[in-house]
Amino acid sequence: MYQKIITIVIVVSTIILGLSSCTTTPVKNATFSVRLTDAPANFQQVLIDIQSAQINVAATGVTDNWLSLPIRSGVYNLLDFRNGMDTLLAKIELPAGQITQMRLVLGSNNQVKINNQLYTLDTPSAMQSGLKFNINAILTEGVDYQLWIDFDAARSIVAKGNGGFNLKPVIRTFTKATSGAIKGMVSPVAAAPYVTAIAGGDTIGTIAGSDGKFLLRGIAAGTYKVVFQPISPYINKTIDNVLVTSGQVTDMGTVSFQ
Repeated sequence: MYQKIITIVIVVSTIILGLSSCTTTPVKNATFSVRLTDAPANFQQVLIDIQSAQINVAATGVTDNWLSLPIRSGVYNLLDFRNGMDTLLAKIELPAGQITQMRLVLGSNNQVKINNQLYTLDTPSAMQSGLKFNINAILTEGVDYQLWIDFDAARSIVAKGNGGFNLKPVIRTFTKATSGAIKGMVSPVAAAPYVTAIAGGDTIGTIAGSDGKFLLRGIAAGTYKVVFQPISPYINKTIDNVLVTSGQVTDMGTVSFQ
């Protein structure tokens, strides 16, 4: 079973330079940026066909106030954006206010490459109308607000009985201001473990890269159990009481396997 975290990331930066005055000072907007990122995995390529995106901007007495983003549509190989790397998908200026939802529309040209063979990811027709998720971001004067969207491929790419694969997107959101991260190195690199941070019902995972490094982002503050599941013949390992602090990266150092 292939396990993988695909991470689709949204960064919302709010930069408002001033208030309007009646004669001399123009109204300044917030800047809303959309970025795509990924984490290492046991796939050679994961190709996602991103067609469009909209945000639902709150307005008095209006529940559906969708605004299209000037997105750079196309097919993206998510494995190009690993270990904190990303690419800009869209950028737009918006007035201060509240964004309640985002809708991401995928096309039908989604594929995964395994053992040098490309497989079509059968995509639900609902993706053509857009996958909606809540944001509830308040764009405030002088605040740099960043929001990520985590596309979890370990649960989103599902093997079918006939050897094909389905795409059933599972997405979570997190913000830089209210979350932390866990990083480290595994030894030997050949262990290539699947790494998960677990607290209560929350599980966040990734796979150590070819350089042995791993990075788990978007983790709420708290104490976690970090579970390492390496490939055979290496033995599983669990490290308890890993503390995560908002806005900081917890470095676990080198984790060794037998």
